[in-house]
Amino acid sequence: MARNPIELPKDEQPTGPSREDEILMREIDEAVRQDDAAQFFKKYGAALGGAFAVLLVAMFGYWYWDSTREAELERQSEAIISALDSVDANDFAGASEKVAGLVEDGSPGARTVARFLQAGAALEQGETARAVELYAAVVADTDAPQPLRDLALIREVSANFDDREPADIIAKLGPLAVPGNEFFGSAGELVAIAHLEAGDRDRAGALFAEIAKDEDMPETLRSRARQMAGLLGVDAIEDVEQLLEEEGGLPGEGALPAALPQ
Repeated sequence: MARNPIELPKDEQPTGPSREDEILMREIDEAVRQDDAAQFFKKYGAALGGAFAVLLVAMFGYWYWDSTREAELERQSEAIISALDSVDANDFAGASEKVAGLVEDGSPGARTVARFLQAGAALEQGETARAVELYAAVVADTDAPQPLRDLALIREVSANFDDREPADIIAKLGPLAVPGNEFFGSAGELVAIAHLEAGDRDRAGALFAEIAKDEDMPETLRSRARQMAGLLGVDAIEDVEQLLEEEGGLPGEGALPAALPQ
């Protein structure tokens, strides 16, 4: 005959798991978690380990590249500064030698500066052909900054200007000899002279006049261009009084310089 369970009063019946049950449940939960973690790492551990290793290698590689790059840039800067010191001491051969390595394996900027230094040294030593070759190398270097390539083109042309045909000069520097271009003054003057040598006095005079009227140009260049324009019959003076002030002050009333129209 089955024994009837003892019934407790409602206010004395347990309302939740006992302390032993809670402990047991936590242990079971922990075991499940550990088992899940074990299964997870068993399944993905190799991939995670590989990814972590790649991350470490990448971080170390970047650090090494950055420190090496900084050291290399510092080395290149020191070579350029040392070469400039040689230039100041009129040791042009030494300056050229100090930057020779940069022409071979320097960064685009360092390589360009090195070529400019070598070209300048070559000109000082009377080696015009060598200078022209170095300037042409800068022009052809697509990794060099464009303004420096344009400057090198002007230097290349001016280095052996007398040996060039006027048409060649105009073709090379014509795109730079336009108002608004940062090399308008230098390129424009060379192109104007080329026009003059080609017998085109009108174009030469008009270009000299444009240079003379450009207030962004150095005053020495404007003055020279103004004189050339005047010799070619082109009026390059926009403000007579301002010109007189710039060249030494206004004369007394009623008096005008002989060179100006009465």
